[in-house]
Amino acid sequence: MSVLLSTPGAGDLDEVVRALAEWRREGASMQLHPGDVGFYWQFGPERTAAALRVWSREGRILGVGLLDGSELVRLAVDPEARMDEDLARQMADDVSRRERGVLAAGKAHVEALWGSRFSELLQEGGWELDEPWIPMVRGLSEAVEDCGLRVEVVGPERVDDRVAVHRAAFPGSKFSVERWQAMAAGTPYANARCLVGYNDQGEAVAATTVWSAGPGKPGLLEPLGVHGDHQGHGYGKAMAVGAAAALRDMGASSATVCAEGSNAGAVATYRSAGYQAQAEVRDLSRVE
Repeated sequence: MSVLLSTPGAGDLDEVVRALAEWRREGASMQLHPGDVGFYWQFGPERTAAALRVWSREGRILGVGLLDGSELVRLAVDPEARMDEDLARQMADDVSRRERGVLAAGKAHVEALWGSRFSELLQEGGWELDEPWIPMVRGLSEAVEDCGLRVEVVGPERVDDRVAVHRAAFPGSKFSVERWQAMAAGTPYANARCLVGYNDQGEAVAATTVWSAGPGKPGLLEPLGVHGDHQGHGYGKAMAVGAAAALRDMGASSATVCAEGSNAGAVATYRSAGYQAQAEVRDLSRVE
């Protein structure tokens, strides 16, 4: 049977999120996580569905892509199908041809952070390896130490602090209370927590969202930021430790994050928080 490409409707989102969660396995390569879709949900379910692409065969989802603008697609595939020749060829063709409705013509990036036939086919078609990413993993079999901050789970009374830290950590961000509420109403957020860290003066200094893929599966930190007025005090490390503790409480087998290889500060921060760097992985890019 042929591999079919489709854009899901809002009513199909739960099925897509379930597939992404099922594919998360300890020791497997980093790829699109339910939390990535969950963070995008801040734009609402209809827009989230419109940004997704699904590859399936006989009704079974084999691959999922999340469009981050017109030039970037972030991908995941069923681990059992990573060397499926038909799937690899169909996905490579679909992301390379504008008329398929995945990426625009010209400059484009594909985030496929695993070794596969798909990656080989793109390179054979002229795509080039891009800048490296460093997957970082902290195992959660043992208790997590105190992080040194007062870490609170965000509910309605702490949303303003969550939003303020995010906007101060990521200049230009349009994250808002309304977007947080939309994100929190999404299916993936049922297995997530937003966390805010407070210093000894009671100031909100750092924040993150942790996403579970289910008990016994790797969890994700996405995103983590330190308020611009409070950087340089170790709060990033503290928040990464606090995130690991929260994921352990949620039953995750590990805490994972992927840092840009060029961002030495981020890599050092996570390493200091007990996250172990894995072998670097690379996006693929096309310039035309």
